[in-house]
Amino acid sequence: MREIVLDTETTGFEPESGDRIVEIGAVELLNFMPTGRTYHQYINPERSMPQEAFEVHGLGDDFLRDKPVFAKIAQDIVDFIGDAKLVIHNAKFDMKFINAELGWLNRTPIPFTQAIDTLEIARRKFPGSPASLDALCRRFGIDNSSRTLHGALLDSEILAEVYLELVGGRQPDFALGANSPGQKSGNTSDDVWRPMQRPTPLSPRIHPEETAVHNAFVETLGDDALWKR
Repeated sequence: MREIVLDTETTGFEPESGDRIVEIGAVELLNFMPTGRTYHQYINPERSMPQEAFEVHGLGDDFLRDKPVFAKIAQDIVDFIGDAKLVIHNAKFDMKFINAELGWLNRTPIPFTQAIDTLEIARRKFPGSPASLDALCRRFGIDNSSRTLHGALLDSEILAEVYLELVGGRQPDFALGANSPGQKSGNTSDDVWRPMQRPTPLSPRIHPEETAVHNAFVETLGDDALWKR
């Protein structure tokens, strides 16, 4: 199962008011394990950066001026996402912006059903508790000390760790995603690790005297003893 953990930074809160995406970061997961593949791009929003947004992510007009506009990178991000599920913290926000950018280019929007909202998962799992990314890092003991400002790729990497904790850590396949003896090849969700049968069974390690003592003890338990069933 392929998933993409994704985050964006923007000029504000509403694309309908002219706000744009200025950074996209994404991390690929395969069967709940990071593959090492990432996508990261700064984007020229073709408008000035409001001060309140600059204070959140530190991306100003001078820095973004020579970066590509969204139209130039739209295909790259669509190709990277593919048909994978999108793992997003507060998915409504990021999906709203991504689909607005795609819509302005007359491109097909990404179905919201393709998104997994970790904010909703956290609120269901820990009702009444803070569910921000920083709060979840504190809960799970995830180091986010490098997060002095919001950054799409860094936040995606941190969110990937949070997501894996929310769904049970990295235990689903016990890090056995790579091919190993007794495991089917391929990267489908049907891949399940199974131990190989020993060509020669191990010889018993119980001493005959231990067996005799055990049998004598069982005899004292009566006819209804579990070992006699």
